[in-house]
Amino acid sequence: MSYNNILSATEDHITTITINRPSKLNALNRETIQELHDAFEAADHDKNTKVIIITGNGEKAFVAGADISEFADFNVDEGGMLAARGQQLLFDFVENLSTPVIAAVNGFALGGGLELAMSAHFRVASENAKMGLPEVSLGVIPGYGGTQRLPQLIGKGRAMEMIMTARMIDAGTAWSYGLVNHVTALDELMPFCKQIAGNIKNNSSVAIGAAIKAVNANYKDGVNGFEIEIQQFANCFGTSDFKEGTSAFLAKRKADFPGE
Repeated sequence: MSYNNILSATEDHITTITINRPSKLNALNRETIQELHDAFEAADHDKNTKVIIITGNGEKAFVAGADISEFADFNVDEGGMLAARGQQLLFDFVENLSTPVIAAVNGFALGGGLELAMSAHFRVASENAKMGLPEVSLGVIPGYGGTQRLPQLIGKGRAMEMIMTARMIDAGTAWSYGLVNHVTALDELMPFCKQIAGNIKNNSSVAIGAAIKAVNANYKDGVNGFEIEIQQFANCFGTSDFKEGTSAFLAKRKADFPGE
């Protein structure tokens, strides 16, 4: 599949999706959001893909925000449709993928860029990364899940401060807040993410998908996460991966999971 604004490549069971609009600091427009959806969907359906890494092209930006020129003249209804469509098509979609997604945050991750990074299952940042939700400085609020995911990740007080001040935080602060799992030198960012991906891909992709569902259930209104965990735990017993994993353990050999 060919794209205008992104790159997607798979190697050694790891699919790397790169937002490729460096002249726009990889800002998200509607076409890019659609292409990202298509690329994530294709990777999730590809049995050869065990882990997805999302990053931005260049050294300056992961994603510097949304393309403001596309919605500067929107009315209330159009604004509501923009947020609802974006959340459904990309941000909620990524969060609920059964394939693990790592955000490799290189440079600026602002507005929709930070919201995209927060949609990933976890984040690794380069030392030059700067993160923030500056929407209130434009007279609007985060609309792609930022008001929900940021408090979940760093706590209500810190999230309120970041959103209200519209200020950026550096990679070290993001790490201390728990917003990112690791901080690396810029030239070590992708190798480090691929190293983590290598550890992930050796495990059962079926079990990992079940774990994602169980963890996410804890953050959904009206859903009992413990019940979902029990269901997903039970479902694992009917999989070929469970049979292979337990057989390998008892035989003291390395498991070769079929992903089924």
